[in-house]
Amino acid sequence: MPSPYRELLAIPGARLFVAAGFVGRMSISMEGIGIVLLVSAVTGSYGIAGAVTAALSVGYAVGAPLTARLADRNGQHRVLVPLVLANSVSYAVLIVFAQARLPVWTLFPAAAAAGLTQVSLGAWIRARWSHVLRDTPARLHAAFSFESVVDECIFVAGPLIVTVLATGVHPAAGIGAAATFTLAGCLALAGQRDTEPPPRPREPGARGGVLGNPGVLVVTPVFLLLGMVFGAIDVSGVAFAEDRGHKALAGALLCCYALGSGSAALFYGARHWRAPLSRRFLIGLGLLTALFVPPVLVGNLYLMMVVVFFSGLAISPTIIPGFGLVERLVPPRMLTEGLALVSTSIGIGVALGSSLSGRVVDAQGARAAFFVPLSCAALAAAVGLAGARALRRQELTRDVTAAKHELSSRSIAE
Repeated sequence: MPSPYRELLAIPGARLFVAAGFVGRMSISMEGIGIVLLVSAVTGSYGIAGAVTAALSVGYAVGAPLTARLADRNGQHRVLVPLVLANSVSYAVLIVFAQARLPVWTLFPAAAAAGLTQVSLGAWIRARWSHVLRDTPARLHAAFSFESVVDECIFVAGPLIVTVLATGVHPAAGIGAAATFTLAGCLALAGQRDTEPPPRPREPGARGGVLGNPGVLVVTPVFLLLGMVFGAIDVSGVAFAEDRGHKALAGALLCCYALGSGSAALFYGARHWRAPLSRRFLIGLGLLTALFVPPVLVGNLYLMMVVVFFSGLAISPTIIPGFGLVERLVPPRMLTEGLALVSTSIGIGVALGSSLSGRVVDAQGARAAFFVPLSCAALAAAVGLAGARALRRQELTRDVTAAKHELSSRSIAE
């Protein structure tokens, strides 16, 4: 492992909260598939299963930023314990209702409750990194890069685990394992108080939420479109492999894509970058658009594996400075909320991109579906470019404020 990552994990308490975060957010790549496998097994309908999964996604989209706001104001451990216990109960109710063959409508409030109480744990872990690295902010990009690698590992391993359990053990085993991962990881994280960001109660006279921040207003829709890229490439990849007569190789195709993103994250985090975050973010968006052109031109499955590896190389250099911008531009009292908001935007985008790409596959075929991630990447770049001036202006303002604060602190110390 490159030295920047060894140095990160040598920070007191870092290994513990990284491990807890890995276990706790393993479920993010398992819940949707687990619900589809469970509900389709007991109802015989993939349409119903997809609708129940959508209820989970809607609940998550509503709840994640709100619970993150509570964590900012009251401390992570005070919010995490009751929240994850409620989440476990919600999943247990969903499983019982499904297995008992209760009326289909009962599955929807149970799934919505599970989504509403689901923690955007990746945002909470990134907030911890921001806290423990507050005296060495230059190392934060390495920490966010490391977390991107963790995310890629989760999205490779999670679907495999949930599918094996649901098809080989019991239809409810997959979603049950996902809920167990969440419970274990969140309880372990709640017990780690030394690395927890301090609570920051709402300041008197403070108005508005994180969406009042100009930078967040730019980054959030970009992350939504990036989520659409991710969701679309998953569906397009599976359809393409099946269309070429090798559906069993769909997993290998998507693994090549994830491997490209993970490799880029490791390289990106190991280097020191002088360019401003906003510029790196825009360069990443442009690179992402360019590297999603080749997949629409390729017709061979094995060549596609090579092509999507290179497409994946642009993911992390876009996502990482995007999270960095949120960390830089959002006030500390709203940090977890801001990170959770953009993380949730990705999740919503994945659902939208999967749905849109699926419709294109049905209407135009698998190769045409690769125009969906390309179009979403181009639109994301356009939105980022339109908001570039606002991002840079706010970034400069924050840099000047930080410099003045540092000079003031030195003067007081002397």
